[in-house]
Amino acid sequence: MIAHLKGQLIEKSPVSLVVDVQGVGYEVFIPLTAYYNLPESGAEVSLYIHTRIREDSLKLFGFVNEADKQMFELLTRISKVGPKIALAILSGMTAQDLTQAVFNHDISTLSTIPGVGRKTAERLALELKDKLSELNLQPEAAANTMPGSGLKDDAVSALVNLGYKKAAAEQALKKVWRDEAKPSLEELIRDSLNCLS
Repeated sequence: MIAHLKGQLIEKSPVSLVVDVQGVGYEVFIPLTAYYNLPESGAEVSLYIHTRIREDSLKLFGFVNEADKQMFELLTRISKVGPKIALAILSGMTAQDLTQAVFNHDISTLSTIPGVGRKTAERLALELKDKLSELNLQPEAAANTMPGSGLKDDAVSALVNLGYKKAAAEQALKKVWRDEAKPSLEELIRDSLNCLS
């Protein structure tokens, strides 16, 4: 089984990438959250890999951190959640955000993920909560809320309303946010749009 790949990033898209490892190009499927953490093409990349073997195919799924890989593996052990839906879930939120939603039984947040209806969201909340102890992931305490999180939430909401995916909006905000600057909502949205374009 392939558990890790380190090599040159040959090409990338929001759904997959190709990594050259000593002359062999591996196609790896990724969640959108991983795409925004990738270096430019030509640079070295290191990925945690889940190998999925079926009678007629061998597919590699890549993640930039161990927690997302483990969450993917937990998700695919839930009934009626295959790799495609698991990637969609991790494209919409990080492993930590998903943990938070599951522990809060936040069905409405889980239902916003493309491909996840209310019934699937309820099953996720129920079945995943029992499995999360394996990951050592706990929801963040309220005290750990970052300063200005309300402002960030408003900015993410505005960007989503403009047609951007939530994960993309959050990644752009991370790049432009500076705690010491105390930006206005308009400045945050403008800078994030510059980053996204």
